[in-house]
Amino acid sequence: MEYSFIIAGEAGQGIQTVEVLLPKIFKKAGLNVFSYKEYMSRVRGGSNSTLIRVSDIPVRAFKQKADFALFLSNDVSHLKRISNRLSSDSILVVDEEFPGIDDTLKVLRIPLLKTASALGNKIYANSVMIGFATALLGVDLENTMNIVKQYFSKKSKEVIFQNLEAVKSGYKNGLASKKKLSITKLKQNKQICDQFLLSGAEAVAFGALAGGCNFISSYPMSPSTGVLVQLAKLSDNFDLIVEQAEDEISAINMALGAWYAGGRAMVTTSGGGFALMTEGLSLAGMIESPIVVHLAQRPGPATGLPTRTEQADLMFALYAGHGEFPRVIYAPGNLEEAFLCSWKAFQIADKYQIPVLILTDQYLMDMIYNIENVPLPEDIENYLIKTDSDYLRYKLTQEGISPRGIPGWGEGLVCVDSDEHDESGRITEDFEMRKMMVEKRMKKMSNFKDYYTPELTGNSGYEVLAVCFGSTKEIVKEAAQSFENIAVLHLVQLYPLPRDLKKYFDMAKKVVIVENNFTSQFASLLKTFANLDHSKKVTKYDGMPFSVEEIKNVFEQFTGEGEV
Repeated sequence: MEYSFIIAGEAGQGIQTVEVLLPKIFKKAGLNVFSYKEYMSRVRGGSNSTLIRVSDIPVRAFKQKADFALFLSNDVSHLKRISNRLSSDSILVVDEEFPGIDDTLKVLRIPLLKTASALGNKIYANSVMIGFATALLGVDLENTMNIVKQYFSKKSKEVIFQNLEAVKSGYKNGLASKKKLSITKLKQNKQICDQFLLSGAEAVAFGALAGGCNFISSYPMSPSTGVLVQLAKLSDNFDLIVEQAEDEISAINMALGAWYAGGRAMVTTSGGGFALMTEGLSLAGMIESPIVVHLAQRPGPATGLPTRTEQADLMFALYAGHGEFPRVIYAPGNLEEAFLCSWKAFQIADKYQIPVLILTDQYLMDMIYNIENVPLPEDIENYLIKTDSDYLRYKLTQEGISPRGIPGWGEGLVCVDSDEHDESGRITEDFEMRKMMVEKRMKKMSNFKDYYTPELTGNSGYEVLAVCFGSTKEIVKEAAQSFENIAVLHLVQLYPLPRDLKKYFDMAKKVVIVENNFTSQFASLLKTFANLDHSKKVTKYDGMPFSVEEIKNVFEQFTGEGEV
């Protein structure tokens, strides 16, 4: 049993307050919650919306349709913008003077702006809606008031009082409206109250911290900035240096300098910023420096849709940089994997002395849901060595991995150079040495053993295999639950590809590959590196994530069957 809300409003009207507070309130009431926001690239105005799913079972995916649509202003563009997400059963909750609503739609009109204005500012409409929504689902008013009060605790007493009054008024209207509706009370679970409520950005940041990250240098760029902001907050209590660089070129070179000095560094960026980092990525490849790059994808090319989502930088991440050098690419599918991938990225980067890229996107960065816990990772392994007088930074080894020292720890000279070099790190143009160094670097991939196992869910006797990567995971999984003959194969590690993928494909009569881009980059990767073909490509590239309903429709057409 679940209810879903779409909250729509203009930037600057306090819609962010609603999308932060409602999930907290519902979770504290013992309800499972999922939230995702889509927003325009502007500081004021426009039409933004947030989806909030509330359920008595865990929910982790974006759905198209909403049971309730709550508008924070009388701008008719909100209705036009989400009209395709409303069904005949959807209920609009709007101000009493909201214009131009079709008679076929179900409408609840409340004195939203009148109440807010009476309290001194129309922005209090957001708190009125918070009270209204919580009353509809039978959440205790005291619980709501406590969380609102805590959220505004750094504001003046007057602001706190006015927001609380707005909540009370909205709650009263919500109770009155609830009597007119048939709303089944969701079963509340006290154990949920103490669960974590995380965003994707927070999960990546916490995972990095668990992985030993003690230095981050980045230039803000949506949708990656949330990781930088979260680590900046954590730096108050942890041994962590946070540097907002003047540009992305400086950011990646600072991070490389941190690794050279013995730190554990990451950069967080999006497509346009990563484009500027590619020379630094090649530098990491040549000097065999570990580095962790978090690349939060958004639609391009150029500025594209800077606040929307897409999975179109996979090939860019795979081939970025000049010359040939090894790398590892992860694409977490949910918050738990975002945490673990971020932690694991530091271990793999340090162990193999290579760049490790974490591919996320705006959808994953901005989604929020409650989780019981994340599996605690193993202890951080230290791969640094104390050098002696005979130390060779690029010593030729069978595995291709040389002992890595840092300046000042031991007697050896830690010499690195962006030119081709010999074992000691000094520049060389010896052709035979060049050949040996290229082979040494590439041996790291031929000897790679730390694979991230793919996850197969669904009926083990499946006829149809749905294959996906990254943030489409939970959407595809929820859609597949309605069908008996579909299994879902999700890959976190995209390069190098996990072994034995062919066995999953061979069991299926049909294979469908789902991804948020136009050219089916993931399907191309599977064909190129694993010789795996597919029966059908399912792509989306309008800036929005897939919805559960969209994938269900695909499965119905693809299987020739209805839902179970």
